[in-house]
Amino acid sequence: MFSLENKQMFGKLAVFVAVMFAFGFALVPVYKKICEVTGVNDFMRPEQVKNTQVDTSRSVKIEFDANTRNLPWTFKPEVSTLTVHPGELTTVIYDVTNTTNRDMVGQAIPSYGPTQAAEHFKKLECFCFAKQTFVANESRRMPVVFLVDPELPKDINTITLSYTFFEMPGGASPAAAQAPAGNLDSPLSVTPPAKLPG
Repeated sequence: MFSLENKQMFGKLAVFVAVMFAFGFALVPVYKKICEVTGVNDFMRPEQVKNTQVDTSRSVKIEFDANTRNLPWTFKPEVSTLTVHPGELTTVIYDVTNTTNRDMVGQAIPSYGPTQAAEHFKKLECFCFAKQTFVANESRRMPVVFLVDPELPKDINTITLSYTFFEMPGGASPAAAQAPAGNLDSPLSVTPPAKLPG
């Protein structure tokens, strides 16, 4: 049996727990109101998410070029030009077909015009990051996801992105060949193969 003193203590603790529980619920609308007034946690509301890095006051024309070096593939972008705002995430698709009756491995090497635009052209996804294995007569649509750095010099209004596909020696399974192998599109870190057919 509980003593009177124990019963009183239990009653006080029960009341305390109930008050704290109610206080926790009461804090939710108060917290939401504070966030609404101060702008804190706006990331919680998807409809208000904006890329504050996009410079809508400026537009840059991007020209896309595609070539093959002694490689019997067809290779072309689905659009030849796009106009983007610096900081705007953009996707362009390239169509590639191995027109031969044998499996082949290729590597796309990018170049930029003007050359100083290279450091301001940021790729998030690109088929140029790895060797690509195409089986005989295979066609593939391959994306490049990029943005132009808002720090691009103001006097550059047009950037040409040019890819050249080279045949690579050896082979690999298509799955292994398509796995990203690091950012190989840096003009300082990538050089064409030392020996190229023809």
